[in-house]
Amino acid sequence: MNQISSKNLSGHILPTSATMVGVCMTVISIVKLSHGGIASQLIDKILVFDSALFLLSAMFSYLSLRVSRNTGRLEGFADHFFMVGLVFMVFASFVLSFELF
Repeated sequence: MNQISSKNLSGHILPTSATMVGVCMTVISIVKLSHGGIASQLIDKILVFDSALFLLSAMFSYLSLRVSRNTGRLEGFADHFFMVGLVFMVFASFVLSFELF
């Protein structure tokens, strides 16, 4: 991957990961306001872990923008953490949707 596309990908991952941390925190707050069943506790734990993944993604993305060497490797870490975070968020949304109905 060349240097230009690498910087562009990190430029997209960084704000999106930061936004997803906020989304996780918002959903945790909403789940806390709802009834506290077993599924709510599971959703809380998934989303706390998920927000940590998105934070790691944002940190690696930021580092890949700031550091001149190992940019591709740092960006790869950011991309992987972001994708795993998305998978966990989809899983949490399935658990949340089946709990509500």
